[in-house]
Amino acid sequence: MHYLVTGGAGYIGSHTARHLLRPPGSRVTVVDSLVRGHRQAAERLQAADPGRGTFVQLDLRERPALADLMARVRPDAVLHFAAFTLVGESVSNPAMYWSCGVGGTSSLLEAMRAAGVPRLVFSSTAATYGAPERMPISEDTPQRPVNPYGASKLACEEIIRGEVEAARRERRDFSATMLRYFNVAGGSDDGLRGEDHAPETHLVPSALQAARGMRPALQLFGTDYPTPDGTCIRDYVHVEDLAAAHVDALHALRPGSCEAFNVGIGRGFSVREVLAECERAAGRPIPVEVAPRRDGDPPMLLSDPARIMSVLGWAPRHRTLGPMAESAWRWMQANPRGYAG
Repeated sequence: MHYLVTGGAGYIGSHTARHLLRPPGSRVTVVDSLVRGHRQAAERLQAADPGRGTFVQLDLRERPALADLMARVRPDAVLHFAAFTLVGESVSNPAMYWSCGVGGTSSLLEAMRAAGVPRLVFSSTAATYGAPERMPISEDTPQRPVNPYGASKLACEEIIRGEVEAARRERRDFSATMLRYFNVAGGSDDGLRGEDHAPETHLVPSALQAARGMRPALQLFGTDYPTPDGTCIRDYVHVEDLAAAHVDALHALRPGSCEAFNVGIGRGFSVREVLAECERAAGRPIPVEVAPRRDGDPPMLLSDPARIMSVLGWAPRHRTLGPMAESAWRWMQANPRGYAG
């Protein structure tokens, strides 16, 4: 099998690309603009499996170049991760998020249609649900995003559904699955891949950077939420489990199907619990500075992963914070400057 992975030089895409190369004989073509991805991540993939991993630097909005690549490669399936993912940035620069997300996805679907590529797994997000009042969040929860990041991802889902419906009418073979995941953390089992964002906004790596003295005291946004310890509660999934979910979704695709699945462990951890686990992993205290709540932060976001577990048979290997924090700390210790180091 030959897979094309967009955004495959990024955090989740690079982990998934490595999972795809595990079966003997499989091949992966990574496509990434490198605006946020890392060339070194793609190079490590190529070095691990010489001749089976290929990297192409390309922005999906470069439609003629993408169409030419798709026609030459003719992959068996596409896994689509390419996107900007910072909520705050999407609020300050919404046009960039709509252009990259919707523009890139539209261009990708056109190229897939022209080349006759029949299968797609799309990296969506729980941000499409917004801030629902009822927990846990199932796939039937109304999607009401509260920021441009979530709105642009929801628009991409609608475009993909439309393409599947058009293929049914035209009796073309095309199917898609959207994975809506919650917070992601951790590093790869082999220590070669981990989080490397600039700026880093995710809680686990930010806390570990503070533990290493690589950044000032970590800001704790709000301690007066209606939760047991006053801080927000979120559902976390290990990045290796998330990569496995993409592979499971890919192999379960049926002709003409269009599915959506939540990916989480169905258990919430507060910010203070995350910090405590990061301190245990690092073996040192994390300096914290209490700050006011951020606008739009709901007290709790918790997934209901029952559907992906029952339909795809997926189950997370890691159901606690410990392995996420420990693998993230190993990655940071070995790569204090990220991939650039």
